[in-house]
Amino acid sequence: MSESHGQEPEDWPCELSEEVDALLADLSLPGEVFGAIIAATVQINETRGMVPGSTASEKWPQQRRMPLGRDGVLGVAEYVIVTDADPPYIVLTRIQLY
Repeated sequence: MSESHGQEPEDWPCELSEEVDALLADLSLPGEVFGAIIAATVQINETRGMVPGSTASEKWPQQRRMPLGRDGVLGVAEYVIVTDADPPYIVLTRIQLY
């Protein structure tokens, strides 16, 4: 993606915490769950963290949760939007599987 001078990118990177990285590296992780986590990172990236259906923490609105899989049947993804960084980015901090 090319950027014009002085403009910030449309999408914000979605980085993985060590916990999420280890989960994705687990060979016993079902493909459906792996795919849902990757799809979540794409949604988070494309929406700058404002994923439709996600909810924010009342005390810390930069911390958000979103359902994993169709209607959240696989679990919940938690992430933090880091807006005060240059450039801004997002960290997928935790996956809670059902």
